[in-house]
Amino acid sequence: MSKQQYRSEMGIISDILHVIIDCGRQGEIISSIARKANLSHYAAIDKCQKLVGFGLMECVINKKTQSFIITEKGMQFFQEMQKFIEMIQAVKIRY
Repeated sequence: MSKQQYRSEMGIISDILHVIIDCGRQGEIISSIARKANLSHYAAIDKCQKLVGFGLMECVINKKTQSFIITEKGMQFFQEMQKFIEMIQAVKIRY
């Protein structure tokens, strides 16, 4: 039986940004982000707060819900990160 491979920090960030991009401009709530990115609720909160701090996402509060949307800077970062991931996968480096 082989040992399970864990995602890197970069892999987790990529997964979160991918979830946010897929949801569109209406945003995504944290519980949905956690479920779709396969993270615990608290890990998702921590990562999303970091991404907001870096300006890659924004937090929008509507009534009682808190949604996250991707910024233009976040879109550019995600696109560059995807190019980098494709490049390292081509040379078989684990990210």
